[in-house]
Amino acid sequence: MVRNVAEDVAALEQEDFNLLSGVEHGMRFSEWVNREKLPEFARLTEEEVDYRLDRVEDRGLVERQTIQYEGFRLTFEGYDTLALKAFAERDTLSGFGAPLGVGKESDVFEVQSYKPLALKFHREGYTNFREVQKERDYTSDNDHVSWFYTARKAAEREHEALHSLYPDVSVPQPVDQNRHAIVMEKVDGVELNRAKLEDGQVVGVLDLVLDEIATAYDEGFVHADVSEYNVFVREDGVVLFDWPQSVPTDHENAREFLGRDVRNIVSYFQRKYPNPTPDIDTEAVADAVAANEFETVRAHGE
Repeated sequence: MVRNVAEDVAALEQEDFNLLSGVEHGMRFSEWVNREKLPEFARLTEEEVDYRLDRVEDRGLVERQTIQYEGFRLTFEGYDTLALKAFAERDTLSGFGAPLGVGKESDVFEVQSYKPLALKFHREGYTNFREVQKERDYTSDNDHVSWFYTARKAAEREHEALHSLYPDVSVPQPVDQNRHAIVMEKVDGVELNRAKLEDGQVVGVLDLVLDEIATAYDEGFVHADVSEYNVFVREDGVVLFDWPQSVPTDHENAREFLGRDVRNIVSYFQRKYPNPTPDIDTEAVADAVAANEFETVRAHGE
């Protein structure tokens, strides 16, 4: 998990944010931003740039490397700081709370607003950038791709999917998005991998997950990464979350991804609940989902 930067946002001055924004602007063109370009990018004097660089570097918001020139780039903490500043200026959030979840590709925190919400920072590419470049098609057409670009595109794609699907599909309600961060509804429930279902609940919950997958497909989206780790189970149903890798149904691999989602979730239930879960023809289920004809897995036994 990247460090919580809420205290930094409160302590920084506007000129500090100008400097961070200048580094961000320069990173559109190169991984390391030449120190000599920063007065132009940040719209600050040479002396002001020196002073502000010391302040933000001491807080771990930028890092420095001397190559052919003295270069600077944002850390993820620096990028978090810019996103939080934007949300605060929009009155999207008013306070920062405890971590809700830490994953390989995101950190999620509770935040305060008109009600408790969730703030998700995307971290795609932070630990395994090359793998993300290969797997995510939104990086394929760019010669210069940074961690930050990859994370921002992931947040944009997830926000677009949530905005398109909510409320017809049971997904977290999106509230706001900036850079690599999304503010959304805080979902109460238990992750499916941690849930302990009674035998009589198993097929019903599996059907609910597949119903949501089917509705999303009918609305034009394939999740493309459904597993026991991105389904919440609640008293009133299930919620599908984590949509950054979703694809539209007109994507050339959409049907393949749909079949994989169905196989993944059915396989999980068969492993964890082998007795109440029937043998299922997952390809027939995927066909029914794609045709908007899915009702229950019991209709697709092997």
